[in-house]
Amino acid sequence: MARMTSSSLDPAIAARLKRSADGLVPAIAQQYDTGEVLMLGWMDDEALHRTLTTGRCTYWSRSRREYWVKGDTSGHVQHVKSVALDCDADTLLVKVDQVGAACHTGARTCFDADVLPLAADQAG
Repeated sequence: MARMTSSSLDPAIAARLKRSADGLVPAIAQQYDTGEVLMLGWMDDEALHRTLTTGRCTYWSRSRREYWVKGDTSGHVQHVKSVALDCDADTLLVKVDQVGAACHTGARTCFDADVLPLAADQAG
């Protein structure tokens, strides 16, 4: 089901975005100075507008169906350094300065706890 929201996002940027059926674009958060991949969140046009204009990552919570600013409740803030759109215009890369843990579990990154095994001939 498509999300219908009004947004102040620059129309030139909005016209370029390729959104999912529910109006969202995945946003990968990466530590700006180390390249560490921290988390994946979802943004609609308004969340992206808020991220670009406030310097803090704003995401759309699919489970709570509301906007959330990373760190407002946890204190684990993401200060935005840059935002890039990938070549297909369907994914955002948000380079941030992460304060504290990025993952809701309290881990620095969402991607370090469950590394899947590679076949023996793939490892190395």
